Amino acid sequence: MKRFLLGMLAVCALAVARPARAQGYVVIVNGNNAVKSLSKEQLTNIFLKKMVKWDGGVSIAPVDQDKSSKVRESFTKVVHGRSVSAVDSYWQQQIFAGKDVPPPERDSDADVIAFVKANANAIGYIAAGVAVPADVKVISGN
Repeated sequence: MKRFLLGMLAVCALAVARPARAQGYVVIVNGNNAVKSLSKEQLTNIFLKKMVKWDGGVSIAPVDQDKSSKVRESFTKVVHGRSVSAVDSYWQQQIFAGKDVPPPERDSDADVIAFVKANANAIGYIAAGVAVPADVKVISGN
């Protein structure tokens, strides 16, 4: 019985420790973009299309991961402070009001990297630890 209880305590400890790990994503931009860091507020404003231009006046091209991806779940919780479904509801309201449409979605980290690589003004996020080519750079998103 003691072993069982110790085992259960270990499982509970692992479950509680999981959120303490480093965030599960990194923010990326095209390698030619001069941006080095963005605040969480700037990131949420970019991905909710409340901030639509870079400092130089050029339109920002955000790209999201698929709604069912773990990296999107992590990004959405940390940056927006909401669930993916709550952000989806926000976009449904924006569409219904005729204001805007959500950023395009890509199915994988590789697809997001390709989008950012091909678009000088793009910004996206990928799973932490994924290799990033030289013409795409990771920026700080605090």
